[in-house]
Amino acid sequence: MPVTPRTARIVWLRGACAGVMLAAFGTALWAQSATTGQIYTCVDAKGRKLTSDRPIVQCLDREQTILNPSGTVKAKLGPVLTAVERSQVEAARRAELKQLAHKEEEKSLNRSLLIRYPNQAAHQRDQDEAVAQLMLVKHAAAARVTVLRAEGAKLDQEMAFYTKDPSKAPPKLLRQVRELTQTLAAQERFLADQDSEIERVNTRFVQERKRLMPLWQAKQVSATPATAR
Repeated sequence: MPVTPRTARIVWLRGACAGVMLAAFGTALWAQSATTGQIYTCVDAKGRKLTSDRPIVQCLDREQTILNPSGTVKAKLGPVLTAVERSQVEAARRAELKQLAHKEEEKSLNRSLLIRYPNQAAHQRDQDEAVAQLMLVKHAAAARVTVLRAEGAKLDQEMAFYTKDPSKAPPKLLRQVRELTQTLAAQERFLADQDSEIERVNTRFVQERKRLMPLWQAKQVSATPATAR
């Protein structure tokens, strides 16, 4: 089909209109991006205030502020850390989490103790009962030691006949002396262990009482009517 001047003019007009429409559409897209885009701002190492539509390279070692188009703060962008700095931050974070866990553990322990011992009388009663049980065991062990020592005294009298040469004593007597010596040593160790256990129990109750005293006082204050304070 031959192209007439009229046809060429129509094609040119259509192309021009399309170009104008594309330009307008592109301008609208740019305006929309500028309207919804975020702004990065910071002060670099030289004290200059920098602004950009993307993270600022000069401020990678410091905090950057991300602004909304309206100028309000949207978020904060932390500095890019080195491997050593990241390790330090992680170590600090772990220490913080450990401290928080310790505090929660302390709170849980306080709650458990307060439920078990609502007042000092209950705590003292439990301590007295625990020590009394240990004292019964200790007295039984001490009585056993007394018996063993008495038996040992009798064996010593029999061994007195063989003072010059103990090897000439009857095998049965030697065996009895050996077994009694071992049993007595074990019983004396057990007796000493009971003393240590009594001391440990008393120490535990003393430590618990120090922890519980302020809790009891706080509980008493909270239970007191406001008019009576």
